[in-house]
Amino acid sequence: MTTQEASGISLIDGVITGPLRQSVNNSATAKGSIHDDATASKLGFRGGTVAGSIHLELFPPLILQAFGRQWFERGAISMYFMNATTDREAVRAYIKQPAATSDAQAEAWVLRDDGMQVAQGTISVGNPGIPTALLARPLDRFEPGELRMLSGIAAGRKFDPVRVSIPLEQQTERQKVTTEPMDWYTGDSPWGGPIVMPAPMVQLLYAKSVQTLRGNIGQAVGLFGAIELRNINGPVMVGQEYTCTGEVIAVGQSPKTEYMWFETGLDDGSGKRIAEMRMLLRWMKASSPLYPELRAQ
Repeated sequence: MTTQEASGISLIDGVITGPLRQSVNNSATAKGSIHDDATASKLGFRGGTVAGSIHLELFPPLILQAFGRQWFERGAISMYFMNATTDREAVRAYIKQPAATSDAQAEAWVLRDDGMQVAQGTISVGNPGIPTALLARPLDRFEPGELRMLSGIAAGRKFDPVRVSIPLEQQTERQKVTTEPMDWYTGDSPWGGPIVMPAPMVQLLYAKSVQTLRGNIGQAVGLFGAIELRNINGPVMVGQEYTCTGEVIAVGQSPKTEYMWFETGLDDGSGKRIAEMRMLLRWMKASSPLYPELRAQ
């Protein structure tokens, strides 16, 4: 296994179990975000939260043991986030041992060291013939209701195409604080050069695309509710430019948030689909001036 540190992984009662790791809130200095202690505390959180995409980085060493390197070419990770963690709280990743190493899917989850459920979902490779955790999840859990931040945005709304890439220098800096470093992230890999880490891959498939929306979101505080990454003809390579496209698939509101489900994809220069993502993105009502009755003080 080509990792800097793969020790601590074990097979216990049919579950591939990772070591305790301390996921870093590497956006703690982003003032006004959910990762900022002061902002998060005003909104009822214990402190600045670790992004869900950071927790995805717990899994690659376990995935290699469960499915091998083919996962990076045609595998998916699908996680719904249950509870937020704060900087360096100890967490552990789990994958139920799959019955096969190809065309298979397994349950997967993340727990805090005290047993609190952080994330729940599936990891799959190839075509297992059953939907992933997020593809199986209904998108209309709450009544649509009145949308203030997302007014004018509906299912079918397309994002403007954007060009995206992860430079090696950026990934090298990110590798310094990742929960699970891998040599493949900054050096040679079976696909030639370095491959993009899970959290930066999420950024490629999310940040610039959402910025093309024209709504009333403004400075409202957002957070990840669920993420599914799919390698279609992967992996995504460091330093390579891709075109990101996508569309909104559902919008709605809950008592505390307005939310949007969307799908995005990365195509290379020839138009070949490399990777895709399904995401649930939430915005806190209490952080928006459009909800003065809930506005955090």
